[in-house]
Amino acid sequence: MLQEENVKQFLIRTAVLLACILPLTGFAQDMKIGFVNTARVLKEAPQAEAARKRLETDFSPRDQKIIAMQKELRGLEDRLATDGSTMNDTHRKKLQRKIKELRRDIKRAREEFGEDLNIRRNEELSRLQKLIYDIILALAREEKFDLILSENVLYASPAVDVTEQVLARLREEYKRNPGGKPREQAH
Repeated sequence: MLQEENVKQFLIRTAVLLACILPLTGFAQDMKIGFVNTARVLKEAPQAEAARKRLETDFSPRDQKIIAMQKELRGLEDRLATDGSTMNDTHRKKLQRKIKELRRDIKRAREEFGEDLNIRRNEELSRLQKLIYDIILALAREEKFDLILSENVLYASPAVDVTEQVLARLREEYKRNPGGKPREQAH
């Protein structure tokens, strides 16, 4: 009896599923569907490269300062290792205190650097994602797409892949805005 009820439930569920899907098959044939490989767009868009260069330019001086501090620390540690046994107690303790303070300063500088870099990277990424979204939306409206997919697609044939069109529009936008910094666009 339990098995018979399971079979009935299976048949009912299958019938309901088919009733929902069958009407869509005719509708789906008239749909214009596109696919965008957003990972590729984020990698190849000229605005992404410009953002990476801006980050490098903006954060390179601070990175160099941290490297210089680390080099200074290694020098002090080497001096303590080689001359520590011959130094008087006051001088050695002063050097050890300086090493400890420099380690703390380096740690703090690294943390602040990492936080600031992450904040700026996220700001740049957010602006770029908005620009990409706006371009995909404009493409969809102009080309009369009913649906454009991006993430979690197992397969997309080249016939529905509009990634290259999106990249072409991003390149055009970059030509109009050579700094690559995405402009705020209205919907």
